[in-house]
Amino acid sequence: MLPPLAPAELQWSLFGAPEQFEDNATQSCYWELQKFLTMALKANPNILECLYSPMVEKVTPLGEELLSIRDGFLSQMIFQTFNGYAMSQFKKIEQDLRNSGEIRWKHAMHLLRLILTGAATLREGHVPVRIESDRDRLLAVKRGEVPWAEVDAWRKELHRDFERALAETRLPERPDYEAANRFLIKARREMVERR
Repeated sequence: MLPPLAPAELQWSLFGAPEQFEDNATQSCYWELQKFLTMALKANPNILECLYSPMVEKVTPLGEELLSIRDGFLSQMIFQTFNGYAMSQFKKIEQDLRNSGEIRWKHAMHLLRLILTGAATLREGHVPVRIESDRDRLLAVKRGEVPWAEVDAWRKELHRDFERALAETRLPERPDYEAANRFLIKARREMVERR
């Protein structure tokens, strides 16, 4: 598990390396290592879940090193980022309700899961990729089996809990930028030395 490293020639060229690689055939998206690390430092939920996912097909030695420093990406910024994504989903749902009177239940489920995951991460110091304790309830929301008023009440309750988790967290205010930078430089150096 390691995001792709762009060849040195691209890094050094006037054109630079692309930050993102997309494979339309497999509907996959990959980020160049620097972009991946930058997003992890900003507490991007998708990136942090990648770092903590138990579903790994292959890990290179450099990938193992990245996994060994993954806790350094966790910080109190999780509240801001996860909450921002959740509120963005909430606004989309409100807009859909105003425009069409319909709710995209998958979005409702994701906003709840983001808040649950964020609070758990602040409390536990690692990203739970699966929220087992609330799984059945989340799936019921995704299937549209829970009235919106109940979903919205749960969202508000979870948000209050998320705020408590932020007040109680032992995570640092900021991630370990220095460790991420050392890792990136080491990875780039190894890329050049392999040639």
